[in-house]
Amino acid sequence: MAEVDQLPCTHDTLVLRTDFAGLSGDTAWENLKQALATPSEDGFLPYVEPVSDRRFAGATPAEALAGLPAAYEHPILVLADEQTLASREFPLLVLDLREEYGRCVRVVASELWGIENNLSLSNMDFREFADAVDEDGIHRGF
Repeated sequence: MAEVDQLPCTHDTLVLRTDFAGLSGDTAWENLKQALATPSEDGFLPYVEPVSDRRFAGATPAEALAGLPAAYEHPILVLADEQTLASREFPLLVLDLREEYGRCVRVVASELWGIENNLSLSNMDFREFADAVDEDGIHRGF
């Protein structure tokens, strides 16, 4: 990603695709979007806007943070990178934009609603999710 590329300012939390590995990557991206649009057992959904733009292929967390527009007001930025799209759980990389700017935690797509909803409402802190990960460093819920 070039330094001049600015991320879009979205109405909902941005889920930015950074991996574009061939046809299987496109299928995985579509499956991820479907997973994000599927309500939890209790009917919760993350308020997110998936963005797939090849200008951001390979963007690192630092590059994505540098590309945030000043008007982006959400508490997190979410990246769908190679690790995300290679797993059936879709462990998204979530970046904190409020408490510890740039701190990352992986969260499976089916649990993104919890972190997005609670941080948007200031019900919980980012560290609560970051501290509640499995041995592989991925948050799968409480």
